[in-house]
Amino acid sequence: MSLLLILIPLISSVFLLLARPGAVRTIALVTTLANFAVSAFACMGFVGDGSFNHEFRLPWLAEAGITFRLGMDGVSLLMVLLTNLLAPLIVLSSYGKNFDNEPRYYGLVMLMLAALNGVFMALDGLVFYIFYELALIPIYFICAIWGGQDRIRTTLKFFIYTFVGSLFMLVSLLYVYLQTSLPAGTLAEAGATMHSFAWEDLVQVQLAPGAANWVITGFFLAFAVKMPVFPFHTWQPDTYTAAPTGGTMLLSGIMLKMGIYGLIRWMVPLAPEAMHTMAPVFILLAVIGIVYASIIAVKQSDLKRLIAYSSIAHVGLIAAGAMAWNKAGMQGSLIQMLNHGINVVGLFFIADLIERRLGTRTLADMGGIAKSAPKFATLFMIIMLGSVAVPLTNGFPGEFLLLNGVWNYNMWLGIVSGLTIIFGAVYMLRAYGLAVFGEANEATARFEDVSTREFVVLGVIAALVMVLGFFPGMVLNLTDGSVNRILGAVQF
Repeated sequence: MSLLLILIPLISSVFLLLARPGAVRTIALVTTLANFAVSAFACMGFVGDGSFNHEFRLPWLAEAGITFRLGMDGVSLLMVLLTNLLAPLIVLSSYGKNFDNEPRYYGLVMLMLAALNGVFMALDGLVFYIFYELALIPIYFICAIWGGQDRIRTTLKFFIYTFVGSLFMLVSLLYVYLQTSLPAGTLAEAGATMHSFAWEDLVQVQLAPGAANWVITGFFLAFAVKMPVFPFHTWQPDTYTAAPTGGTMLLSGIMLKMGIYGLIRWMVPLAPEAMHTMAPVFILLAVIGIVYASIIAVKQSDLKRLIAYSSIAHVGLIAAGAMAWNKAGMQGSLIQMLNHGINVVGLFFIADLIERRLGTRTLADMGGIAKSAPKFATLFMIIMLGSVAVPLTNGFPGEFLLLNGVWNYNMWLGIVSGLTIIFGAVYMLRAYGLAVFGEANEATARFEDVSTREFVVLGVIAALVMVLGFFPGMVLNLTDGSVNRILGAVQF
């Protein structure tokens, strides 16, 4: 089953990349729906005790301790569900645009979907790194080919940031790999040993404090760029703004979760000895990013850039909660990864719909949309309230747990982190008010309400905002066993 989640979009990608223009949108949508069905089926009979379910093993380079191994615990399954839930919505939202070389566009989206699933299911260090890098290739071309103004410069900056960060991770991963020591089969009598990239073998390595500090720093540089965390965030606003909307959704809704997932699955378990020393620094950077990005978001006049900076603030809180390494922070980070992905995809689609209809993303050029598009205004409001973390929306339980986790780690950092709620309400309510209320101008008076396809995308997202707000236990129960096992196995 794990292998299917990679093979289905991979085969579709090859077909689309070689296909001529035709029913490529339908093929892409069917592929993503098939993957969502497989991921939903994976929940049936899932054992939530923290063990890995649906494992797939294939010897690759056995003499080097490398196995193509996939599997899912509660943390992995949550990320797989997020990926394959958002994928059909992202494809469906792209129906309203005509792309040059459309088969190539959807082929690259399918390739990225395969790589993202691989990242979240890999249980071999080198396999994780390969999928982590593979996900960068399609999004680079998506942004560089179909992006907006200044796309080449911003995409190159994004590529350099993420690629260099990944090299630091590779060095750290190789160092831990070389510290593993397993009997080398029939050569064991001669004292020969071999190394292993298996997750269980890597986490068993006991590192010296100095080495652990360097190892965890290498991982952090890779994951901090991907999330991104202050001060490694400078590529993000420009890239999110220049990328086509589908690319922005993939980056913000799913790809940045690779960094937080990597932190939980790989960074801390492989170098827990360094957390006493390095966690305060990492959490401080995340909290600085919350305040810094929120203040900038308040001052933004471009709706898409405002959402980009709000994403930095939200992800900063998620990262801080995860690195606090207590149950409230960990559970909060997991449920908020899901909720942030849902909300930010909805917000970027809303920004895209406004730009398509008005030809602008400038808030000062909007106003009065509610008068001509009441359904659009209602769906926008629900998704916006989820982003602000209003009680009974999906953002509330996650932010409550995150702030609780950071507070338990350090009271003062918890207080500063709490500013995200205040700032979030300021910039999101300001943006909503300027766009939807007030006097209509000549352009907004003719603003078309949502079509059936657009209503489906926004309606599903709005429904998830409400359902997950009322029933967060569905997610917390799924991840509880894995969180207990991770926290119990990695203590510092």
